[in-house]
Amino acid sequence: MPELPEVEVVRRGLQKWVQGRTVTGVEVVDPRSIRRHTHGTEDFRSQLTGARIGAVVRRGKFLWLPLLHDSGELQDSEAAGAGSDVALMAHLGMSGQLLMQDPDQPDEKHLKVRIAFEPRADAPDELRFVDQRIFGGLSVTSLVPTSDGLPGGLGDQAPLIAAEAAHIARDPLDPSFSVEAFMAALKRRRTGLKRALLDQSLISGIGNIYADEALWASKLHYARPTEKLRPAEVAELLQNVRAVMTASLEVGGTTFDSLYVNVNGASGYFERSLNVYGREGQPCYRCQDNGLLTLIRREPFMNRSSYLCPVCQRKR
Repeated sequence: MPELPEVEVVRRGLQKWVQGRTVTGVEVVDPRSIRRHTHGTEDFRSQLTGARIGAVVRRGKFLWLPLLHDSGELQDSEAAGAGSDVALMAHLGMSGQLLMQDPDQPDEKHLKVRIAFEPRADAPDELRFVDQRIFGGLSVTSLVPTSDGLPGGLGDQAPLIAAEAAHIARDPLDPSFSVEAFMAALKRRRTGLKRALLDQSLISGIGNIYADEALWASKLHYARPTEKLRPAEVAELLQNVRAVMTASLEVGGTTFDSLYVNVNGASGYFERSLNVYGREGQPCYRCQDNGLLTLIRREPFMNRSSYLCPVCQRKR
C-alpha cells in the first residue's frame, strides 16, 4: 500500500497541475472505480462538470480536492477551498494512479476515469485515474468542519475535512500536528510502540515501511510498551519519522511496485536508501560502522513483518 510520502508526492503534483482549473468533462470508463459514489455515474459527472478545483488536500493517506461551483477567479487566499461543501475524494488503494496527460496521449491499459480541464498552455489537460487491481476509486464526498477548528489537512487552510477522513488523527507532516497531544495519547494507549504508530486514530499516515525505518533510527524495539517511553524518546522518534518521510519525499517516495508512480508516471527511489525494511539477513549499517557484524532480523507482526536489528533495538 502507498504510504504518506507516496500520497504527498501525488498531492504536490496535482496541486501544480489542477488547482484553480475548471472541469469541462468527465468520462467514467469503468463504473466499479466510482462505486463509493453511491448516487451513480450521472450524478458523479454532474457534480464535477463545471466545478473548479479549489485546493488539493491531504491528511495521512487520504486525498481530496474541494470543488467550487462559482464563476469567479480563484483568489490568492489562505483557504483556497473555502466556500466549498463537497470535494472529489481519491482512494489510491493498492494500485491506483492519478496521471496528468495530454488528450492526444494513448489511453492507459487500466484507465478507469478521465477528467478533462479547460486548456492551459503550461499544463496537461486530462487527469486520468488508472487502477489495475480496482481497490481504489473516486467519489464526491461532503466536507465537514474539523473538530478542533484548525485546517483539515496539508494543502489548504480551510477548517474543513472530507467526511471519510474526519475520524483519523493528524499526520506528523501536518503543521497543526500537536506533539504534546500525541505524547499524552500514547501514554494512555498502553500498547506496543509499533502498534501505536500504525493506529490511525493516534497518528495518521505511518505505514509498515516508515515505522520500521523510524524505529531503527531511534534504536527502539517495535514492542516497547508505550507507557514506558520517556518524553525525550517520543520526541526523537517523531523527529526520525519526519526525517525518514522527508527524505522519501525528496526522491519521489518508495517504490517496490511499478504501479506506484507520481502524476507524471515516474517511480520513487527511496527503497535504495532503506536502512532496515526488507533487509533480512543483511548487515545492520550502524553496527557495521561500529565494527560489528549484526544481521537484520524479520519477525512476524500483525499478519505482516517487522524488520529490526537485534543489537541496536534490544527489547527491554
